Amino acid sequence: MNIARMIDHTLLRADATQAEISKLVDEAKQYQFASVCVNPTWVSYSAEHLAGTEVKVCTVIGFPLGATTSEVKVFETKNAIEHGANEVDMVINVGQLKAGNDDFVQQDIEAVVKAASGKALVKVIIETCLLTDEEKVRACELSVKAGADFVKTSTGFSTGGATPEDVALMRRTVGPEVGVKASGGVRSLEDVNKMIEAGASRIGASSGVSIMNGLTSSSSY
Repeated sequence: MNIARMIDHTLLRADATQAEISKLVDEAKQYQFASVCVNPTWVSYSAEHLAGTEVKVCTVIGFPLGATTSEVKVFETKNAIEHGANEVDMVINVGQLKAGNDDFVQQDIEAVVKAASGKALVKVIIETCLLTDEEKVRACELSVKAGADFVKTSTGFSTGGATPEDVALMRRTVGPEVGVKASGGVRSLEDVNKMIEAGASRIGASSGVSIMNGLTSSSSY
């Protein structure tokens, strides 16, 4: 198992500088992570410096609250792709989900999926820490109906991150064909192993280098 190719090497802090993004990109190239996950303002810079490598550029849409309109999410998606994004992680409208407005939530996701069609993978952040298990299941089902490529646990900017229990529930709900990304609080090789065992196919982490150093020193791989 190639752990590095499952990691989205992430830096989404508001105060991230170009020097820090440059370091992130260099680390991604060194370890051959699946992608760098950066805010939209850093997409073009990251794409330019990752040209010719297998490392993708991932960005976030409607982040971190998910409460922008669908039209804004569509614009963000198209703009990010124009600047070099290969993957987009969109946040659902959590309030609409909790209110039971499933059609709204599905159409919101579908709008982004359509905007990205044939150009970028779409991962849907459901923000599990704000949802009941029933709501998590509905969010995943709506994401699948909308044509998303992945469901993702968390933004990392709310009240909690990924848990193996949530990952397992999401995997059971979406089945084997849709990806599950565990993100938020995944900081060690032990954390990664727990998420993979629960059914994660992608890991979002700002601690990718530490995780890989733990991998290097582990005798189990």
